[in-house]
Amino acid sequence: MAGSLNKVQLIGRLGADPEIKQMVNGKSVARLSIATSQSWKDKSSGERKEKTEWHRVVIFNEGLVNVVQQYVKKGANVYVEGQLSTRKWKDESTGQDKYSTEIVLQGYNSSLTMLDSRSNNGNSNLVHENKSSLPNENLNQDNSDLDDEIPF
Repeated sequence: MAGSLNKVQLIGRLGADPEIKQMVNGKSVARLSIATSQSWKDKSSGERKEKTEWHRVVIFNEGLVNVVQQYVKKGANVYVEGQLSTRKWKDESTGQDKYSTEIVLQGYNSSLTMLDSRSNNGNSNLVHENKSSLPNENLNQDNSDLDDEIPF
């Protein structure tokens, strides 16, 4: 294989307030639980079905940890970009090996964007700042028709 890629992109909602902890080296780490959902119509019954996946996100980037600590709360709609990482540890009570796969945001290969347009705790300027990279004609466009025309 000539190369490899480990990149995860998620848009989802926080299921709980972020957990901020201090590491031994004095730096902060943020842990998020993000839900993504997909829905479909069951062909046999015509019933609407939905499946939700929960994702563990760990943020080591100091700047992003500060933003999360100040502005992100349970229910917030966010876009995260990072990479998958699997940790292994021993369960002290059973002695068994345990594994946890997480999306890690660290360094320059990661990002977090708040997608909520409502004003929570006065953070509306930060939210609009994140959206300002969109072309002007897309600002008033409904998100549902973004997939209608692809310019390439």
